[in-house]
Amino acid sequence: MALAPKKNKLSLWQRIRQNSLAYKFIAPTFVAMLVVHLIPIVQGLYLSLLDVRLTTLTLYLKAPFVGLKYYIEVFNAIFGIGEDGTSSRVTGLINAASNTLVYTIWTNIGTLGLGLILAMLLNRNFRWRGIARTLVLLPWVVPTFVTGTIFNFIWLEQGGLANRILLGLNIIDMPITWLIGPNSLYALVIATVWRGLPFTTIMFLAAIQVIPTDLYEAASLDGANGWQRFRHITLPLIKPIAGTQVLFGLINGFYGGYNIAVQMFGGGTGFAGEYADLLVPAITRQTWERHLYGFGSAASVILMGMLLIFVGIWYRAFRDSLRAE
Repeated sequence: MALAPKKNKLSLWQRIRQNSLAYKFIAPTFVAMLVVHLIPIVQGLYLSLLDVRLTTLTLYLKAPFVGLKYYIEVFNAIFGIGEDGTSSRVTGLINAASNTLVYTIWTNIGTLGLGLILAMLLNRNFRWRGIARTLVLLPWVVPTFVTGTIFNFIWLEQGGLANRILLGLNIIDMPITWLIGPNSLYALVIATVWRGLPFTTIMFLAAIQVIPTDLYEAASLDGANGWQRFRHITLPLIKPIAGTQVLFGLINGFYGGYNIAVQMFGGGTGFAGEYADLLVPAITRQTWERHLYGFGSAASVILMGMLLIFVGIWYRAFRDSLRAE
């Protein structure tokens, strides 16, 4: 039997020439993204090596070069090394980093879990299904800062909607302080989940709807129950979408909570005290309130590095399913 001739593998330059029209179309967007993202990153890296303060801000290119001084301060605080006055300025970042990790975990669990449940429900045939799908999208349409304002009123200790409902149902005897104290972080988590739930739900719903119904019918004929069909058919086939949502959740956990926190907790920096302080608001205060621009840049670079580590872990966890997709 004659073997089919092997196709010669195209070189990188040949593939570029073959798809030159596509590259021409995406070139303007690529250049714009490069300018918008790469230049600030490079500038931040450069500023993190300088002692840029309010007095040297206008001529920051001539600011004293301090090398890795600010990076050392941050890591000293994280590992509890150093008791001098300079390291004490970053002790708040340790608490903010811990809160950010808890915030990221719970927002991912809430968004993914509730999003999948809602997607499964909206995939069923029932009356007013179209209206239900539209209502699910409403939180996504609301601007982020409006979401923070809405939940600021919901979580008010006196007259807030949450306390009114809980008091009316006799679940609590006295109003809960949602915006201050240990409950503030979970109040922020709930607001963030409410904001991001529509997007996750629609993504899961789209993934579920493209699963061939023949697979479910064949599994039913083989005696599989609802849980077995969900576990062995639905979950494996929506894993690529789930992986993408986890990535979005990681990015949102590190950066996205800032806008909601600013409106919910007020103060211009989203500072909710030690219990709900996140990394981005903490870095913002160090940078703009104390005018430690070099330090703020170093802390931002470290935050970006932390996110890249988590993205690397994410890629290893979902690599096979993404390649299969």
